[in-house]
Amino acid sequence: MDTNYTVLARKYRSQDFQTLIGQDVLVKTLTTAINTGRIAHAYIFTGIRGTGKTSTARILAKALNCLSGDRATATPCGVCENCRAIAAGQHIDVMEIDAASHTGVDNMRDILDAAQYRPTNGRYKVYIIDEVHMLSTSAFNALLKTLEEPPAHVIFILATTEIRKVPVTILSRCQRFDLVRVPVETLKKHFAWIAEQEKVTLSDEANELLARAADGSVRDGLSLLDQAIAQTGGNVDEAAVLSMLKRADRGVVIDFMKTLLSGDVAAALAKADTIYNNGADLTMLMSDMMEWTHWATRMHPALHAGDGASSPYTADMREQMRGVIAKTSLNTLSRIWQVLVAAVPEMQAAGNQKQCFDMLIVRCMHIAEIPPISELMKQESPRTPAPQTPQAPGTPAPQSPAATSAPAQQTTQCQIASAVALGDALQQSREILLYSYYSGNIEVCEFADGHIKYFDRKGDADFPHRLAEWLLKKTGHPWQLERQEQSQHAHTMTEQKQEELAADPMVASAMNLFADAQILGVGN
Repeated sequence: MDTNYTVLARKYRSQDFQTLIGQDVLVKTLTTAINTGRIAHAYIFTGIRGTGKTSTARILAKALNCLSGDRATATPCGVCENCRAIAAGQHIDVMEIDAASHTGVDNMRDILDAAQYRPTNGRYKVYIIDEVHMLSTSAFNALLKTLEEPPAHVIFILATTEIRKVPVTILSRCQRFDLVRVPVETLKKHFAWIAEQEKVTLSDEANELLARAADGSVRDGLSLLDQAIAQTGGNVDEAAVLSMLKRADRGVVIDFMKTLLSGDVAAALAKADTIYNNGADLTMLMSDMMEWTHWATRMHPALHAGDGASSPYTADMREQMRGVIAKTSLNTLSRIWQVLVAAVPEMQAAGNQKQCFDMLIVRCMHIAEIPPISELMKQESPRTPAPQTPQAPGTPAPQSPAATSAPAQQTTQCQIASAVALGDALQQSREILLYSYYSGNIEVCEFADGHIKYFDRKGDADFPHRLAEWLLKKTGHPWQLERQEQSQHAHTMTEQKQEELAADPMVASAMNLFADAQILGVGN
């Protein structure tokens, strides 16, 4: 048995800037800086796992210490003594430090003390501090001064996946590079090349699945490819990868979403049972449903956001999706998305994921029955019917004008006889902003049906127009709002309520218990 097998993620790790994939901006900046001699004393690399932070740090250390020339080079040879020692992690002047296990200030002091001495074999002493956000506050503080003005022969390279946890005082002393997620197409080309080097068969469909499952991480993708090769013996196809990832085929997902949006609950639950019994991971299935909902929304004709050519679906699948979304509103898709997002922590916490998933399906299928917010806003809130005056026996009850009009024109109108009644009517109609301004800033001088004299303490020019428009809809006849130029020293509704409350014996007794007590507001 061969005991010297090296996993693909380590075997095909980038050894120079030319083989560092997916980070073109980073490569261009660093190579230009090296070629022009503008080498900074501190760098910080950040990004998700597996995008090349540590690999870039090692390549940079090689570039600074390569012996192929008399100065730093952007194309390290990889064969000289320094390059080979750095690649093996054995170079005496290039120290890789795991901040997770060297978090204390004493560890940092030891590093900084050693930094004062000149390098032994290379041009520079390079300190690569991985997961630097794990350092303690004291360790960060100890690093500050040396990081700002290190010896000329020292280069610091920091790497982290949690850039927000790194103090801004550290960030300001470093050149920052954000390593991006590697695009799916770039990963597919890389995996296909590796499969060719390893002399294994990798189908396009399987390659697509692996590249998308990697989520932008080269290392994650290579680990999955390694696992797939071990599982299949070198013939990696779509079925094997789907089985390994416990994912349903996208065609199955599209068919499932079509059933879900058809409203047939029994059929949708039956399909969910079938997918589950075939070994699919329900968490991954929910992720696929979110992917479908996202792309269905982007492809919806109401948005004019494109035909989804960049989506992970084939042309035939996209045609099927168009047939479904043609009968589905954006409102429904948006609500399904919200339900799916809210269900992510539920699925993680559920003791029985299948039960949780079944309830999720029922919720998705019934959420679309709720009318849109725009329709709800059009519906008037119920009002208390006006009291009826007793009629003499045999006298027909009078009919309101609305009762004699066409059903489409029926409206409920009321009479507003006082300033207080106006405030109550605004509250009942849920005109919160209008009521708040009216009750807090308006002094009503005179009030009659159809005519209001008032003084506005803040002078909002739009207030009378909004109130007059609302009164017209509410009472059925126009109102004249006459603004006074000077205050008559009348109380606003809020002030009236405060006075009434202060006069209440129980409130007065309560306020006497506390010195300098005041009524700051009145609840509605």
